Amino acid sequence: MTRLVLHIDRLVLRGVDPGDAEALAAGLRAGLARQLAEPGAAQALGGTASRPVVRADQVRLAPGDAAPAQGEAIAAHLVRETLR
Repeated sequence: MTRLVLHIDRLVLRGVDPGDAEALAAGLRAGLARQLAEPGAAQALGGTASRPVVRADQVRLAPGDAAPAQGEAIAAHLVRETLR
């Protein structure tokens, strides 16, 4: 079993209502935990482990989605970008 440790030192949420920031961050944490727990995810990311920063393109979110769902969408986008 491969162990994956992820540290997010700073999360910048531009254009997010301050009242939604914590819920969006919780959705992001949950989405990353779920996706990175998938079989083979840690091994697939092994080659990118030394990348200190992951910058993804702009993430488009569906209008009206709840903040946790937006966080999950961001998590999916980040994982896809990292594996690219």
